[in-house]
Amino acid sequence: MVKQTVYVNTFTDGVLDPNEKMEYAVKDGGYIVANTTPGCWGPMITPALKGGHEVTKPVYVEGAEVGDAIAIKIETIRFTSIVTASGNDKPVEGRFLGDPFVAAQCPNCETVNPETVIKGIGEKAIHCKNCDAEITPFTFTHAYTMVFNDEKTLGVTLHKEAAEKVAQDGRTYMCTPENSIQNPIVTFAPHDMVGTIARIRPFLGQLGTMPVRPMPDSHNAGDFGQALIEAPHEFGITKEQLADRTDGHMDINRVREGAVVICPVKVPGGGVYLGDMHAMQGDGEIAGHTTDVAGIVTLKVDVIKNLQIEGPILLPVEEDLPYLAKPFSREEKEKAKKLAKQWGVAEIEESLPISFIGTGANLNEATTNGMERAAKFFDISVPEVMNRATITGSIEIGRHPGVVTVTFLAPEKYLMKKGILEIVKEQYS
Repeated sequence: MVKQTVYVNTFTDGVLDPNEKMEYAVKDGGYIVANTTPGCWGPMITPALKGGHEVTKPVYVEGAEVGDAIAIKIETIRFTSIVTASGNDKPVEGRFLGDPFVAAQCPNCETVNPETVIKGIGEKAIHCKNCDAEITPFTFTHAYTMVFNDEKTLGVTLHKEAAEKVAQDGRTYMCTPENSIQNPIVTFAPHDMVGTIARIRPFLGQLGTMPVRPMPDSHNAGDFGQALIEAPHEFGITKEQLADRTDGHMDINRVREGAVVICPVKVPGGGVYLGDMHAMQGDGEIAGHTTDVAGIVTLKVDVIKNLQIEGPILLPVEEDLPYLAKPFSREEKEKAKKLAKQWGVAEIEESLPISFIGTGANLNEATTNGMERAAKFFDISVPEVMNRATITGSIEIGRHPGVVTVTFLAPEKYLMKKGILEIVKEQYS
């Protein structure tokens, strides 16, 4: 049954599978309300999950056909976790088949993706349910446990005793949703960095639509997806098949409350999914991981007919735009018109900001990918994109090693031709 508002509180097993029937359906112009699970680290120490994350089950959007796009407005993000833990990772050899995010394997009974039980606290607490062997496929190299204030404005990292107290009741402190199967990462009780203060600005690391083929959720991107090429497990693909991705795993900190993400529709209904909420993250997510939290998100979805795109387009909140890409004020436009008239320039461009997501094996490839997507979308040359991004925008790192945003001021006539002028105007009115 298609609903005006759908409430999502069930999750995938870490795999985005377009062959599975979508359990939820929402009307064009409707709302999705979701209680999301913490991202990377919990799933990473839960071998039964096959994708590095535990995202919401996809939502079918009425009227969304292959070749369309879905504009997703992030109306609200409220994270609920009281405490979390994170840090830099180290895979444990002998406990996975090719990829520790996807195919964790018990080193004793050799079961792939086995169920687990928690015994005690610390990095040796995760055990195979079949044979009781210690099984976590990842450990920390340097890590911390962080508590958040009630107002959700600041976090502070904890010492050993406090971290171990939290570890005893991890699901409660992390507010893990009832239908989540992940082991709470606070179980490891890391405490390498004590008394560090961090500001909070929550965002979604995962927000997108279903890829064409079954794909581990964290690998639905041009950088993480490299690990799938010729992989020995069931999700191995060719380099060419990686083009079936939709880049829903962006880890771009500008995908936050108030932003709009325009996503490609590559399967009927699109299949909107979300998760991997973070409390904060600097550009690049250079540690590989940040503060994963549970939360409640409200999205508004609108189908844009016949808007064929290869990957997401982002309309950040104005505050998050690069200085050069901010919309011009009335005063600035008047000065520009006066200058143009002095030099015989008949008219000046009316323009608005737009960001194209680019992904690839490294940042150079991601930048090229983003510029090529922008050029193809507007039917212009890559050199024109380069010039516009240089003088009216910026290339910004989303995630190291290979997610960027190519942002620039696009002429309104370009936006009108593609049928998105009104949605961009609405964002920056």
